[in-house]
Amino acid sequence: MLRLMRARHVFLGVTAAAMTVLAGCSAFTGDDGRNNPTELKAFEPALSVQAAWRAPVGSGTGIGFAPVIGRDTAYAAAADGSVGKYDLTSGAAIWRVQLDTKLSAGVGSDGVTTAVVARDGTVIALDETGAVKWRAKATSDVSIPPIVGFGVVVVRSGDYRIQAFNAQNGERVWSIQRPGPALSLRAPSRMILAEGLIITAIPGGKLIAVNATSGDIAWEGIVGVPKGTSDLERVNDVVGAPVILGPLLCAASYQGKLTCFDVSQGGRPAWSKDFSSTAGIASDGKYIYSPSQRDIVNAFQLDNGALAWRQDALRNRRLAGPAANGQAVVVGDSEGFVHFLSPDDGRLVARLSLGGGPIQAPLQATLHGVLVQLGDSTLVMLTTN
Repeated sequence: MLRLMRARHVFLGVTAAAMTVLAGCSAFTGDDGRNNPTELKAFEPALSVQAAWRAPVGSGTGIGFAPVIGRDTAYAAAADGSVGKYDLTSGAAIWRVQLDTKLSAGVGSDGVTTAVVARDGTVIALDETGAVKWRAKATSDVSIPPIVGFGVVVVRSGDYRIQAFNAQNGERVWSIQRPGPALSLRAPSRMILAEGLIITAIPGGKLIAVNATSGDIAWEGIVGVPKGTSDLERVNDVVGAPVILGPLLCAASYQGKLTCFDVSQGGRPAWSKDFSSTAGIASDGKYIYSPSQRDIVNAFQLDNGALAWRQDALRNRRLAGPAANGQAVVVGDSEGFVHFLSPDDGRLVARLSLGGGPIQAPLQATLHGVLVQLGDSTLVMLTTN
């Protein structure tokens, strides 16, 4: 789920052996034994959970894939080039297409235009029926799902460039680039669209808000400041999707902080806590929930960041981005288990084995239940009673 990549201007001079050494560091592979997944223990369920429906999407997934939720529909894609639109009530495919190329990221949609990205950086836009509208080339590879809205399709590529394409014809509308560090994460990350602004992470623990139509930068904030002397120690990138909660804009970073900005006060930090996550955050309006770097699930009070509870029963199980719906905090792990935690004290209240390989896509809270995209790309809607 978590990989390192070098900036494009540095990468060409780095050997495969050097990258293997980086990937083998104990912080990522746990060669000191700290990363061995915690064995699951039996408990008395307090919540009844069932799979309401399953829907195949295609085959293959990765950190660049996450379903997009509409009012009563979901859009999803798979690494083999499959893209589909699904009814959230039944899981029935409204349309499903097989593209002629492998994908690295998807999906983004505004209900009219749906976008995915091929492994060579080609952005592919589909219309309301799933037919291809256009193809356009990003400046580099893309491993973050696109954002679609306000007449543009926006991607963030591996060369730290954010690019917008006209949603109707694929013409490039604007492009901005920020200098990046020598090393950054190839980890689960997502952009969001709020009030006409694309809010996205940029390497180095920062968030920026970009006007979707003009490309003008409206705001820039620091989630966490890189620390240490080596490039590896200074890796500090925002993970998951930023979350907007009233006047607060919150995000977590790897080897950095969990920070909430007050947008009503010009985006100044409201509070910040030292924290390291590889999965991102979720909130039910009372707490912010996030698995730490070691997959210890934490709950922080939304108003001041004080720690409410911590649950270590899922330590090192490589948790995906959490979902919170007021009834439970829900996380998926690398063995295909989905765990439900009490939002009040973090105790385990339900568990379900879904199979399908490691869950990497962030879980999604919907009005119909919690939507999970499994490692084999199958969609599953989980409901409780």
